[in-house]
Amino acid sequence: MALRTNTGTCKWYPVYTHPRAEKKACQALINKGLEAYLPLHKQLKQWSDRKKWVEEPFIKSYLFVYIKEHEQSEVLMTKGIARFIYFSGKVASMPDRQIAELKLLMASPFELEITEEDLQPGEKIMIKAGPLKGLTGEIISYRSQKKLALRLENMGYSIIVHVAASLIDRF
Repeated sequence: MALRTNTGTCKWYPVYTHPRAEKKACQALINKGLEAYLPLHKQLKQWSDRKKWVEEPFIKSYLFVYIKEHEQSEVLMTKGIARFIYFSGKVASMPDRQIAELKLLMASPFELEITEEDLQPGEKIMIKAGPLKGLTGEIISYRSQKKLALRLENMGYSIIVHVAASLIDRF
């Protein structure tokens, strides 16, 4: 088990896993005593003889670790982990707020969609009611519908969720 010392502060870091190794890599990190988060969503899979609901990683080949900077080598020595994500030449970290919002979205009953499209900044909004109350994002025009986009900084992804216009406030 990894020792957690008091030097430095923990940050969320996105890590890239080997293909289809997200669940095992996440469990291996947890077994080392490190905090890891793998967003999962239920998906109906079709086989030739049956259909079954399975939990699949929401963002393929990505998971998030909450560690101190000196623990990065321990993460890289974990089976299934390929590398950290880099942005502007250094290891990318994510604000705690973004992981909290991602967890909130994943726990919501809304149908979610992830896209790698470069969505242009739009009108800033906050959800004022419902299970996503307090979540901030931006309105985008996407496939001719109004939807909320939560941009994951430094990763090149946006999460899109349809929210009724009556539940949002502009700011």
